[in-house]
Amino acid sequence: MRLSETFLPTLKDPPADAEAASHKLMVRAGLIRQLGAGLWTWLPAGWRVLRKVETIIREEMEAIGCQEMLMPVLQPAEPWQKTGRYGIEEMFKLEDRKGSPLVLAMTHEESITHHVAQEVRSYRDLPLMLFHIQTKERDEPRPRAGVLRTREFTMKDAYSFDRDEQGLERAYELQSGAYARILDRCGLRWHRVESDVGMMGGSGAHEYMAPCAAGEDAVALAPGFAANVDVTDLREGDPGPEGGTVEIVPAIEVGNIFKLGTRYTEPLGATYLDEHGSEQPIVMGCYGIGPARIVAAAIEQGADERGIVWPRALAPWQIELVSLAKAGEDERKAADELYAVLRESGAEVLYDDRDRGPGEKLTDAELLGCPLRVVVGRRGIAKGVVEATERATGAEHELPLENAAGAALALLQAEDGE
Repeated sequence: MRLSETFLPTLKDPPADAEAASHKLMVRAGLIRQLGAGLWTWLPAGWRVLRKVETIIREEMEAIGCQEMLMPVLQPAEPWQKTGRYGIEEMFKLEDRKGSPLVLAMTHEESITHHVAQEVRSYRDLPLMLFHIQTKERDEPRPRAGVLRTREFTMKDAYSFDRDEQGLERAYELQSGAYARILDRCGLRWHRVESDVGMMGGSGAHEYMAPCAAGEDAVALAPGFAANVDVTDLREGDPGPEGGTVEIVPAIEVGNIFKLGTRYTEPLGATYLDEHGSEQPIVMGCYGIGPARIVAAAIEQGADERGIVWPRALAPWQIELVSLAKAGEDERKAADELYAVLRESGAEVLYDDRDRGPGEKLTDAELLGCPLRVVVGRRGIAKGVVEATERATGAEHELPLENAAGAALALLQAEDGE
């Protein structure tokens, strides 16, 4: 991708109202732009990052036998009325032209349970795990922190349906393991903590927390122990349950899992016939994770004073190639040739071929934070090399010009092995 042809509007200064590092950097780096209060547009570079997170999520869901589908955001109000959740203040409510009440879904327990109630008849149809990645709407009273607290967002929500509590426990552990792999692959530092069931209901819940300064939640941590402060009496400096002392840290909630039991299946009539022909309520779990929150948490945890430092798996491009020469100069020809070879090798490369000064180009490259920056300039060409810098460590390398593409790719592979 040539930067001269890419919609990547960078800024020197952050928005005046931005407090969170991720908010500041995502706007400055050209990943997102605001449309209204709590409403954000993902620009091409940001969308590339978000899609990478979604790809990791899909792979791990499918690996545990969870099947992808897609349900509407616009839903009839009746199922929400049956479950007692129609009165949720943050839910957008509307009517169609005939006066029929509708909602814009914040989550999809009611709709997925409706479908299961219609289709599942026998114990032979269970267990079942389904998921989708879909837009959600929430009438958030105080949108803030960029994509962390918004009125419209994308979420992966998965649902398990089982014959009994034992089956739910199995599904819960499968999803928990998948969440651990998702967050590890996304390069986050995270904790699974005990939490309250809240508006979701059910018998138990855990949250997945990414510690960082912008977090709105507080987590109590000690050796072998982690819990949301809302569900523990432990405070900063208290002895930990398994030793050590408790530390309270801010964190971003990036995911949550709930043991719903029959909270939704009973009011919506989702039952099955067991081996003896008796009707039983289906036992349910739900599992949510926020791709945008994962992106923001990754930025919060990795950023430095110069800009974003991406985990390799999430970076919009793996290499940013920077030409310091103008069109027609010999150094530009060498950069063009290197770009062609990198593309042929299948590398994800962003080529800064703009007619801008070296300072602006190098500053923008650090702001965007691709894992490896390769600079082609007059000084290096005279020595027969190009200059490569690892964004995460600042390590600098001189790569031989005749095999610069192969050497750059080898550096990326070496990073993967660390």
